[in-house]
Amino acid sequence: MRWAATGFLLMLVAAGPGRAEPVHVVDALGRGVALAAPPRRIVTIFSSNTELVAALGLADRIVGIDAFTRFPPEAATKPVVGGRLGFSVEAIVAQSPDLVVLTPARQAVHQILDALERIGVPALVLTSRTVAEVVGNLRLLARATGVPERGESLASGLDARLAAVGERLAARPCRRVVLVTGRLGNGLLLAARRDTYTGDAVRRAGGCFALAGNGGVPQVSPEAVFAADPDVLLLAGSADELAELVGRPGFSRMRAVTTGRAFAVPRAEFLIPGPRTVAGIERLAGLLHPGAAP
Repeated sequence: MRWAATGFLLMLVAAGPGRAEPVHVVDALGRGVALAAPPRRIVTIFSSNTELVAALGLADRIVGIDAFTRFPPEAATKPVVGGRLGFSVEAIVAQSPDLVVLTPARQAVHQILDALERIGVPALVLTSRTVAEVVGNLRLLARATGVPERGESLASGLDARLAAVGERLAARPCRRVVLVTGRLGNGLLLAARRDTYTGDAVRRAGGCFALAGNGGVPQVSPEAVFAADPDVLLLAGSADELAELVGRPGFSRMRAVTTGRAFAVPRAEFLIPGPRTVAGIERLAGLLHPGAAP
């Protein structure tokens, strides 16, 4: 009996912990991404991807970020591998990543994707064209990083919150809005459009776009904003920035301003596609439709 017990223990020791299973996912470009095991060292290009990985409780696995990442704090101090002027494959490789997560913006894909593929560093490309795709990115990243149940739980919770907002607003007419996302030195404004995830977020909050046309983040003149005459004027920024904007010639006479329907919304909730976007939708729904607040 003693020898039988000893033999069984030796078998357990020899077996050791279960081997990590390979991971296979398909990214936003339709590329098959194969990982020998769930990644332990992840480089995240762009703030949105850093927030997605951190939301899954994996901030400790992040070993490189871009220069614009500020949130969450525990990830914002990681080594920087690029920024406004581009991204360095050498800086990425120096972090010994077993996964790089990136987005087709600021030429990041063109600058580094082919090079990473040539040297055998797996890369996962995410896009955020709609709010549903943002939530889907959580599920995809969770599968790629070996925590699918965690991702499904988080994504399902966000879906439920979005559905609750939709139910509250179902019988209410949309509010015509202009969402200013920035200003240029030549006097033009940047304004969100409907065919982006930001536009989808505004729509889910019970808004519709007063400016005509489609496009990503277009330049518009102040005169175009005045002519659109929105029910609500939104600025992605601070209250001080909003006060400066509505104090400019023309803006102070807008109907949205004179009726007290000009609001500042947090940039992170509408310009960084991640879990915080759902909080932004809930908050904006309360601004646009006060009677429908939960």
